[in-house]
This record gives sequence, structure tokens and C-alpha cells, in this order.
Amino acid sequence: MSVDLRTRYLGMELANPLVPSASPLCSRIDTLRRLEDAGAAAVVLPSLFEEQIEHEALQVHWLLEWGAHSFVEAASYFPELDDYNTGPDAYLRHVELTKAELGIPVIASLNGATRGGWVRFAKRIEEAGADALELNIYLVAANPDLGAEDVERRYLDLVAAVREQVRIPIAVKVGPFFSSFANMARRFVEAGADGLVLFNRFLQPDIDLEELRVDPTLHLSTPEEIRLPLRWIAILRDRVDASLAASSGVHSAEDAVKLLLVGADVVMMASALFKYGPEHLGAVLEGLRAWLEDRGYASVEQAKGSMSHARSPDPSGFERANYMQALTTYVSPYDWRGIPGSPLA
Repeated sequence: MSVDLRTRYLGMELANPLVPSASPLCSRIDTLRRLEDAGAAAVVLPSLFEEQIEHEALQVHWLLEWGAHSFVEAASYFPELDDYNTGPDAYLRHVELTKAELGIPVIASLNGATRGGWVRFAKRIEEAGADALELNIYLVAANPDLGAEDVERRYLDLVAAVREQVRIPIAVKVGPFFSSFANMARRFVEAGADGLVLFNRFLQPDIDLEELRVDPTLHLSTPEEIRLPLRWIAILRDRVDASLAASSGVHSAEDAVKLLLVGADVVMMASALFKYGPEHLGAVLEGLRAWLEDRGYASVEQAKGSMSHARSPDPSGFERANYMQALTTYVSPYDWRGIPGSPLA
């Protein structure tokens, strides 16, 4: 009997747990079709940024006001829509077209940090036909006068504000930089989140030494990066009433299996698909199927969460004991323990 790969995410039943995450890879219909053909169970569209929406609002205001007081006939000089379509309307068309072309759930994505018009834009995304919305909160708390409670409240207010606008499921994608992430995760759910995506990869700036400017360099993820979401998904599984999505570092079937075992409902991929092409998702899916079948699992649901913090015979492995063991068992060539005949060998 073939293993049942189905899983549930944000209240939706998906054919399997592999979902391409928000990235430029999902901006073209032909690529989206290739991802669906490879086995993607759902897709997350590229993020629409707060700055794009606010920029359009300012551009429209300027174009409609320009010259309005110069001529009586100025009202007849309104520009054509294409002259000031700077992004959001094109995004809505992309949502509509993707829904029409694909047979899998389509998750839209909004990226922002402050409360404003972009929050209200969530309603338009819902009306365009998105099955769910991923809210990517990208806030760098650079103001030293802004305390931790203020930062947390800003995050929660944004989730609550979007929840007021839409009825479709909301997943919140955040970074891990909270003093008590487990508590914050629970508060996200209380504020209206149906799921959590762990984690947002905060892109770190670099310095261009030739031009002497800040360089926003993008580096693809590596498989080692799954360890952070792996730990927190293991801890949160069965402790928060929300779907859990793993993001960052998923390159192989083995990566996907590990994240499912600790409790991920879906596993999201982007960097590996950029590196190897959309069809790589199919190879990962077949590897996942083979691993489960070889070990006698009847379904993804049976495997999911079987090694979470709550179900682990040694839950301390996800906490401080893991840290201590890793440090005490590592042997460096410059460590006395690595020299035969030394007192510490």
C-alpha cells in the first residue's frame, strides 16, 4: 500500500507537505505550472511590500492633484491607469490568474512593519480569490527607545488588524528574535493567526568596499539552517493551536523528513528550487515517499510530530542539554583531548 502523503495546513487538506515559499520563483505562471506538475501541494506568491502599496497611494494622489488648480479643464486630464499602476493592482491580477490557472491552493503574501493602508489591502487580496494570506512581518527594532513590550505589541496589533479585514486563514511569518518565543507564538494565535511560518530569514547587509555603500546582498539558504526551525517546531508542536510551517534550509528529502518528525505540517522551499530548478521539488517528494515507505509509515500524519518536544523520550535534547552535549563532545585538533597520551585524551 502506498503511503498517504496528505497533510492539513491552515484548515486546508493538501496532497502532500511540500510548498514553494514566497519568492520571485512564484511570480511567473509558467514556473508555477512547473511547480504544480512537480508535485507542489500549494504555492505562496511573492510578497507584496508595504512600501509598494504606500508608494502607489502617493503616486496616485500626486498625479490627480498635479495641475488641478491651474486650469478649469484640469479634471479632464486624469492619467491613464497604466501611468500610475506601480504594483498592487498587478499583484491582484497575479492572484486572480494564478487561481484560474492552477488546481492547488494559492497563498498570497503581504510584507510590512507598520500599521497603514497595506493592512487594509488584505481585503482586496481575499476578494481576488486567495485561499489564505501569509503575513510576513519584517521589523528591525533599531530605535533604542523602543522597548521589547512595544515591539511585541506592534507585531500583535498588525496581526489583529489584518484579522479584522479578512476571513481567509492567516499564517504569520516571523523571525526568532523574541526573548520568549514560545509565549509570543501563543499570543500570535490569540491575536488571530491560524498558522506560524518559522522563520523569516532577516537579510543581513554588507559593505561594498569599492563603492563605500551598504550592499543588500542575498545569499541562498544552506541545509544547516533547518536546525533553528526544527528546534522551535518541536517545542511548539501540541502547545499552540495553529498550523506550523517550516521555512529556511530545506534542500533534500532528509531535511523535509526531519521537520515533519518534529511536527511541521508543511515544509517550504525556495533556495533549493532556485539552485536546482522547479523539478527538484518532485525529487524531494519522491525521496520523502520512499523514506516513509521504507520505515513502514502508513501516512505523513503518522510520522508528523512523533519526535516533537512533547513526545520525545528526552525533551531536554531540544533545550540546554543539547547545547551542553554538543560543546563537550566536540574535539578540536587544538584540544588536549585530541592529543594521544595527554591527560585529557
